[in-house]
Amino acid sequence: MSLGKMNVQIEIFSTVYVKDEEGFATEGEQLLTSMRAYKENRHGSEAWKNRASFSEASSLFRFRKPRGFELTTDLVIGCKDERYNILSVEDIKERGMYVEVLAEKITGSKG
Repeated sequence: MSLGKMNVQIEIFSTVYVKDEEGFATEGEQLLTSMRAYKENRHGSEAWKNRASFSEASSLFRFRKPRGFELTTDLVIGCKDERYNILSVEDIKERGMYVEVLAEKITGSKG
């Protein structure tokens, strides 16, 4: 993976629940890390046809794996004021250096 292709800034968040003064739990986000990544949106290429099992995935992210950081499907990726749920995490070439993440864009409900 060349550094020139990693041209998008992303943040990785975890979901936390915080109780307010009245005892109600509200959902919030905690920033875990920020980094540069390669982002590819879904389109009709051969590579996306091969990912048919993740049909709800709308984007692919590739980035360098942070040391000592466990990337799971419970986390959320933030990119350009958009949020993505992580659907799968795969170690590229099983070296522990780069990861490929298939993610689904979170869209708000209208109305």
